[in-house]
Amino acid sequence: MIEKDKWMSIGEIVAPQGLKGDIRIKPRSDFPERFTKPGKRWIQKANELPTEIILKKGTIIPGKSIYVLSIEGVSNRSSAEGIVGWKLVVPVDSRPILSEEEYHYFDLIGLEARRGPKKTLIGHVTDLITGGNDLLEIELVEGKKVLVPFVQEIVPEIEIKEKWLLINPPPGLLEL
Repeated sequence: MIEKDKWMSIGEIVAPQGLKGDIRIKPRSDFPERFTKPGKRWIQKANELPTEIILKKGTIIPGKSIYVLSIEGVSNRSSAEGIVGWKLVVPVDSRPILSEEEYHYFDLIGLEARRGPKKTLIGHVTDLITGGNDLLEIELVEGKKVLVPFVQEIVPEIEIKEKWLLINPPPGLLEL
């Protein structure tokens, strides 16, 4: 049996593209071949098991971080609209090997955010927002969400195995 927690999201289907069933993907992966190299992939509707698909082709839209994919079985705009909001997923064990200072998005989500020399719990990582600069979205223990630049000076220590990271925010960052 396929278990739901054995999969990680590498992108989200955000819109149809044209009339022939192509779909737009907002990526959550730094590995473009996942969106451009033909072959087996999986899509997943929220809280359901993944469905296998075949990627026929994929290209990036120049100047944007959006990919346009053609997949088997999705041949018109209506069928593409039916899968908007679904995630593009891969098995967790298919993650590429990273260098020491690199992290998978999947590994950061859910980490405890700690602060100060006593490493006091202040919240949990709920998202990683990519763009010009990567930002960690942290839900503080009081429920407010803040964005923290994901840079060495502010996030100097990450312990994936122990499930926490240390942040040293500049004055006022957590109060915004």
